[in-house]
Amino acid sequence: MLKKTIFLKNRISVRSKENKRLHRIIILAGLVSLLFYLGSTVFIKDTFFVQYSQVKLKAAEIMQKAVSVIREHCFKSGVKIDEMTDPNNTGLIGSEFSEITTTLGHLQAKRTTTNPNFAALIVHFLNNADVSAGDTVAIGCSASFPALMIASLAAARAMEIHPVIIISLGASSYGANNMNFNLLNIYQLLLKEKVFDVQPAAISLGGEKDIGEGFKSSIKQQLIQQIQESKYPFIYEPDLQKNVLARKKIYMGNSSESRISAFINIGGSYANFGINEGVLKTKPGLNTNIPVPSKKERGVIFEMAGLRVPVIHLLYIKGLVLKYGLPWDPIPLPEPGQSELFNRHPNNDFIFCGICFIYFVVLFILIIIGRKGCSFMILLI
Repeated sequence: MLKKTIFLKNRISVRSKENKRLHRIIILAGLVSLLFYLGSTVFIKDTFFVQYSQVKLKAAEIMQKAVSVIREHCFKSGVKIDEMTDPNNTGLIGSEFSEITTTLGHLQAKRTTTNPNFAALIVHFLNNADVSAGDTVAIGCSASFPALMIASLAAARAMEIHPVIIISLGASSYGANNMNFNLLNIYQLLLKEKVFDVQPAAISLGGEKDIGEGFKSSIKQQLIQQIQESKYPFIYEPDLQKNVLARKKIYMGNSSESRISAFINIGGSYANFGINEGVLKTKPGLNTNIPVPSKKERGVIFEMAGLRVPVIHLLYIKGLVLKYGLPWDPIPLPEPGQSELFNRHPNNDFIFCGICFIYFVVLFILIIIGRKGCSFMILLI
């Protein structure tokens, strides 16, 4: 009887020690959970997210300033703004048809891109492409979406990266298709007002075969004269391969092919698209793996993809705004920062997965230490 009593007392003592150890492990697990929660919601948000959001906000504010400069210029100089097609008075919405209209365009899509928060979206894409301060990005821009040219330049300035931009003057409906206030005029105005300080690297006519083949002869000559007077390099090459090669040399400069960290395509120009139908399958937004066709069919998009350069494809606007939380055809324009986009961080998923992995490893170790308390611990977790 005495032995049985002693045995029971020892067993109770052992259980008491195990329970105390288990309680300590539960408390420790709770503290670990609290620390990881604070780390994910406070440290990451304040250290990573806030700094990133500030860059996006700065880009949006630069774009807003650019639109304001253009609006004021139009009012002062007599450039007509049609309030039926451009109710936000941006000065970036052209007419349905003009002497330099190339193809049909979507009015609501053009108006949607004048939202200054589009510049923040470009920052989002560039960050996801691992572009950082000091890098160089190439931009190929038709006049179909002048607001996206501004958004890209604003993003580059906010991120302190160097844009090498080639523009073309042909535009689809409601783009920068005003002969007296075309894309080159808009660009020169923004340089003059010191919104931007990077000169165009080159200019082409755009349109059919990138040489304005569908323009009237007098209009074509007028544009050529304007380009020549600007003193910017002029690309006039109907052969696709030679045209793409000329652009590639401008983008790469005297550096190696690794100079370009990303390529931004704006609109659907002949030189950037090429003649392979596969380009129509290129998704809007960031692309890091595009199937590349034969050399003779490649536009700049495919040429960059062949060099493993990330391609940011700015077309199919409705798909972009639906995916990234920007409003469709907003009236009035949102203020900088007014968008779901500002709640996104390019590394959110990576950071979250990393924290979860470390968290569960720590808990697993605690469970192993708990031994007999393992089942109870799992239920609590």
